[in-house]
Amino acid sequence: MGGRTTWLLPALLLLFYPGSAAITGPKAVRGLERGSLTVQCRYGPGWEPYVKWWCRGADWGSFKFVVKTTGSEKEVKKDRVSIKDNQKNRSFTVTMEKLRLNDADTYWCGIERFGTDLGVPVKVTVDPAPTTVPTATSTTTTFTAPVTTGDTRGHPSDGSRSLLGSVHFLLLVFLKVPLLLGMLGAVLWVNRPQRSSVRRQS
Repeated sequence: MGGRTTWLLPALLLLFYPGSAAITGPKAVRGLERGSLTVQCRYGPGWEPYVKWWCRGADWGSFKFVVKTTGSEKEVKKDRVSIKDNQKNRSFTVTMEKLRLNDADTYWCGIERFGTDLGVPVKVTVDPAPTTVPTATSTTTTFTAPVTTGDTRGHPSDGSRSLLGSVHFLLLVFLKVPLLLGMLGAVLWVNRPQRSSVRRQS
């Protein structure tokens, strides 16, 4: 009789005490802001077909369910958190993506069952992302092209353009026009009608 009592006491503890040896998980995990983290929890034989869950809240009994399986190995995703059960290895994996600083809290790996669920707490810490400026941005900011104010090599300024226009106009009036007139006169002289060189005999 005493032997049976010794066996019943641990069994009753397994049924009503959350966080029993039927499920284990890491005590704490940490991730980087805007990154992701993965938590793997293990369970004992016989719990394969049961629903596994991931909850948030420091106090047992007042936490909020985040995501839970359907009792199969199909991955279930809700918002930024997913859960997947591997019944062959008797473990399930929770992944939190696009971490925010306010995601830091106490969470629970758990198994849903009749009566009181089984669960173990996992402390999640989220570290701030580094605030370093990307190399490409700093390089662009640091190395800027110098501003030129009087360089007319290649592209003349407006004053130079007007001066060149005036010189061209003067050359046209005083040099090119007389030259064209002279050439025209030479052409007319060459093509003038010729007088007869034979005199009439009296």
